[in-house]
Amino acid sequence: MTFAAQILTLYPEMFPGPLGHSIAGRALGEGKWSCDAIQIRDFATDKHKSVDDTPSGGGAGMVMRADVLARAVDAAIERQPDAPVLAMTPRGEPLTQALVRELVAGPGVTILCGRFEGIDERLFEGRPIRPVSIGDYVLSGGEAGALVVLDACIRLLPEVMGAPKSGDEESFENGLLEYPHYTRPNDWEGRTIPEVLRSGDHAKIAAWRKQKADDDTRLRRPDLWERHNGARDRPASGARREKKD
Repeated sequence: MTFAAQILTLYPEMFPGPLGHSIAGRALGEGKWSCDAIQIRDFATDKHKSVDDTPSGGGAGMVMRADVLARAVDAAIERQPDAPVLAMTPRGEPLTQALVRELVAGPGVTILCGRFEGIDERLFEGRPIRPVSIGDYVLSGGEAGALVVLDACIRLLPEVMGAPKSGDEESFENGLLEYPHYTRPNDWEGRTIPEVLRSGDHAKIAAWRKQKADDDTRLRRPDLWERHNGARDRPASGARREKKD
């Protein structure tokens, strides 16, 4: 089954962009996913094809209009009713590997790319749209974020990555950063590959990698480490602790 991506954007020429190369481009050519970039201005009704207006209450910049965007979203939903609709906005929930896997499990995704000062809030009240952010910073528009979402999804599609299990131990898959990697030459500028990785002892190598993943996550991403420990300490779903008399 093809993973179908619809992108609602003012700049459809930005797609597939970098996703037309490397493993994503190969998968696109093989029909494992499809890319349909839809021009939002096609849903404007005035002669100027206006998609934005001045912010209510005053302020700088322009705001994307709910009526124009709603027509674009409605058309996308009609074409792909089972695909979730995301909106790329810094006000959205953080993109996570768990969300990526949730999207990959479905038939595809529709992504609305925000621009200007943002999107009229009434659109989110009137349509089933999930606001998503790729990080705590502001970009010129949502197109770069949409490319990130799609790249994260495409690589997890069946038969896209060369080795099916190559993503199992990557950063965020298990709530931790990935362990560090090394390859030849053994000695580079006086720095050598850790001896354990050359030992051939797979149990010791696995233990070393687990320890490094723990250490690096704790030092570099204490927020991830705290969530990982919290999840590990919680009882299994549905489990109840019995009260002692």
